[in-house]
Amino acid sequence: QVQLQESGPGLVKPSQTLSLTCTVSGGSITTNYFYWTWVRQPPGKGLEWIGYINNSDSTTYSPSLKSHISISRDTSKNQFTLPLSSVTPEDTAVYYCARWGGGKADSWGQGTQVTVSS
Repeated sequence: QVQLQESGPGLVKPSQTLSLTCTVSGGSITTNYFYWTWVRQPPGKGLEWIGYINNSDSTTYSPSLKSHISISRDTSKNQFTLPLSSVTPEDTAVYYCARWGGGKADSWGQGTQVTVSS
């Protein structure tokens, strides 16, 4: 059974770059068919899709965020990462990584809280 675990700083100052890592166990991120995805949930709001990377290192991003993000993979560590540059307080959210395939997310990390504040 695949498991995902997010890691990263809990607190980031405005204008800095936030870097999150998702470590995958019980399955390989080099498996075709799946999309390795980042999603976030701001306080009091619904889930917001951020973007994904697949086994061809092809990426797709939310139009509202694509100028600030660049998802990548480290296959030797079975991880994928999300750097989010020039953060503002509006980027405060719980960030989740997920494995997406067949039109749905079948595995989720537990989420990591990120607060952007000076």
